[in-house]
Amino acid sequence: MEAKPAIVIVGSSNTDMVIKAEHLPGAGETILGGVFFMNPGGKGANQAVAAARLGGNITFICKTGNDIFGRQSVQLFEDEGIKTSYLLSDPKNPSGVALITVDKDAENCIVVASGANATLSPADIHKAKEAIEGSMIVLMQLEIPLNTVEYVASTAAAKGVKVVLNPAPACELSDELLRNVSVITPNKKEAEMISGMTVNNIDDAKEAAQIIKNKGVETVILTLGPKGALVLDKGEFTHINAVKVEAVDTTAAGDVFNGALVVALAENKSIVEATIFACRAAAISVTRLGAQSSAPFRSETDSLADVEAVIEK
Repeated sequence: MEAKPAIVIVGSSNTDMVIKAEHLPGAGETILGGVFFMNPGGKGANQAVAAARLGGNITFICKTGNDIFGRQSVQLFEDEGIKTSYLLSDPKNPSGVALITVDKDAENCIVVASGANATLSPADIHKAKEAIEGSMIVLMQLEIPLNTVEYVASTAAAKGVKVVLNPAPACELSDELLRNVSVITPNKKEAEMISGMTVNNIDDAKEAAQIIKNKGVETVILTLGPKGALVLDKGEFTHINAVKVEAVDTTAAGDVFNGALVVALAENKSIVEATIFACRAAAISVTRLGAQSSAPFRSETDSLADVEAVIEK
């Protein structure tokens, strides 16, 4: 059997501590919540697990603490079939954790203590340079140091490797970094920060996507939650409707979207086909609680009906 194209995911690994509550607390407010549970999380790890479950050939690069959370994470990645040769352990800092509250409408608020994630350095990445340069696609997020993201992007782009950047959490990005990005996948808030404009509707989203593309990114996919996704590729906009589902928890929907996207791109699907596939996977994930636990398997996405893609020239 021919080997699947390699996908390298560089990013964060956290342990999520989640409380369900009637509403999200305001400043200075204490509320009584309901169910509490702990789940493995972190945007990088979520995306790696999602991509592996959907059939991707995944190598994950991250840094955890030398603690129980870190050891549990490594075991989980191996159980999911993810290559762990470049997982690093920080002897001085704890593994990352995230405190998450989810309300009755499935909206959430998240606070992250980065721990060892914040020490993943370009020197660490250099040890994995061969894997990055030999891959088809590299996927990253922004829960690791920005200079590390920039180093990975320049290393991959120099060898013609496709770089997919999920710019979350939102922060300012240099044009130099963006010129090394093949596909960027901001949500509404992230698109506003990168473009410098407010996004209130589809027309605004198109304008923001064009501004981002003009900074040097080849393809922009603006994720719009229940309104689907807007793709700008080769001068053409494609608005892809979301699959209608009853949401329970949106915590890792964006991560599942990105993991699914790179798997589809590695299978040589077009950018629109890949985005439809990613929307389908994300829709399944929001019907479940948790981050990595919500990621669907390939049999589930393949059995879900196609969403309608409305193409606007």
